[in-house]
Amino acid sequence: MNSLDLPGAPGATRVVVAMSGGVDSSVAAGLLVEQGYDVVGITLQLYDHGSAVGKAGSCCAGADIHDARRVAEHLGIPHYVLDYESRFRAAVMDDFADSYLAGQTPIPCVRCNQTVKFADLLGTARDLGAAAMATGHYVRRSQGPQGAELRRGAETGRDQSYFLFATTGEQLDLLRFPLGEVTKDAVRDHARRMGLVVSDKPDSQDICFVPQGRYAEIVAKMRPGAVQPGEIVDLAGNVLGRHEGIIHYTVGQRRGIGIAGEEPLFVVRLEPGTRRVVVGPRGALGSSSLTMREVNWIGPAPDTGRALPCAVKLRSAQPPIRATATSLGEGRARVDLATPAEAIAPGQACVMYDGDRVLGGGWIERRTAAGAAEAA
Repeated sequence: MNSLDLPGAPGATRVVVAMSGGVDSSVAAGLLVEQGYDVVGITLQLYDHGSAVGKAGSCCAGADIHDARRVAEHLGIPHYVLDYESRFRAAVMDDFADSYLAGQTPIPCVRCNQTVKFADLLGTARDLGAAAMATGHYVRRSQGPQGAELRRGAETGRDQSYFLFATTGEQLDLLRFPLGEVTKDAVRDHARRMGLVVSDKPDSQDICFVPQGRYAEIVAKMRPGAVQPGEIVDLAGNVLGRHEGIIHYTVGQRRGIGIAGEEPLFVVRLEPGTRRVVVGPRGALGSSSLTMREVNWIGPAPDTGRALPCAVKLRSAQPPIRATATSLGEGRARVDLATPAEAIAPGQACVMYDGDRVLGGGWIERRTAAGAAEAA
């Protein structure tokens, strides 16, 4: 076995590296080249190249494609740019817009990993004769008694396992993560040592197709005429004001509601059917349980009805919360939290862990308010 847990010498092992043009994927490629692997770099063109050129702080833009090409030339590896615009539009951008119109808060980076990158691109890697596909994600892969396992990255503050919960066992068989044990500072040091032009390039911050984080503007542009005004109401249904579209609001939001009260008001839920934004005090944000759909179990799924002790993350940056997860069958599960959590939003991800191992996750569909009946 070589360092990637694959049979054969590195020189006889082809590895496709998904190169975004950032420092992480560039160093991942560089480390594999140094280890003697037959490395091929691939960069995806996900949206209009011309409009993307020069847009800072986003991945997969035109300037990033150029950076990836320069890194590949410096490393002496083949590099290909694949036009995935139509796939990206259908699987990620359309889903993003429709989810916002449905009152949800989507995570397009997860959808991108789930569809375009870890499905379509993995197929391309196989077509190229690759034994593995490597990415610059800060996660770890290990071999367990029942197959490949996904684990949190060694540097807790950089761990990206939350965004990879939808990875399947079949995909993990081919995926490798060279930076799983590496810190960000070490990655920067490697980039400087290798002389990579991206060594000091800032990390991407925005969703690649949403400049400056203006989600509502993108949704309105993609779905003209679909954004309609409605009422802002309190928990009892009393009308407090009006809004210009539920896409301007997310669960837990406090600023920008435009309603003054004796105490601060927060967005408690969105009702797309009636176009209502429901607001209330902070105490109304607490939830003790939730259900989720499209659940992906990394490894054998528990029997339906069996309660599985675990920890869950409801946001990528939040600490794990003790919980129990119960499979409901047909791709659904219920999660009961040991302590109530605030602002659980439909459309976000709930990811389950056993220590640092990712058990799987799903998309939040409903929550149960602490001490109250189930709420949408």
